Amino acid sequence: MDVIRPWMVTVAIAIVLGGAVGSIAPPNGIRWFNRLKRPRWLTFEKLIPIIWTFVFVCAAFSAATVWNRDPGSSRIWTFMGVYLLLELVTLAYNPVMLMRRSLMTGTIIGGIGFLIGLGLAIAVWSIDPKATFLLVPYLIWTPIGTYTTWAMAKLNPLDT
Repeated sequence: MDVIRPWMVTVAIAIVLGGAVGSIAPPNGIRWFNRLKRPRWLTFEKLIPIIWTFVFVCAAFSAATVWNRDPGSSRIWTFMGVYLLLELVTLAYNPVMLMRRSLMTGTIIGGIGFLIGLGLAIAVWSIDPKATFLLVPYLIWTPIGTYTTWAMAKLNPLDT
């Protein structure tokens, strides 16, 4: 008998939401973003999609780890809601920043995402420390991305 596993569901949700929200990016916003000045140290920009893919996969497996601890309980569904909120806030970075053409908007969204991720990591520690460790890539990468956006805002003061 085939069984749908929690990791399959969480990874599928991450992929579907990523594709759906990623398709919202307005072409004018993309052109705006591409013309912005970047810090000289930003040499890894082409790797960012790969890095985010890794971060989202780790977060999806973190969610699956939590789900497996007590499937169907209201406590676990609350955590799944927070994981979903974290993904939606993180995915909102590009379309909202591009629609508003505001680097400070991106910086604020990145900061909010980090705070949600940090709170979630602390909260899931009591359920399964492995779930927290799977959120560490998010907790490392989000401040880097947020700082990069903030640094770009300093280089592009008319686009904050």
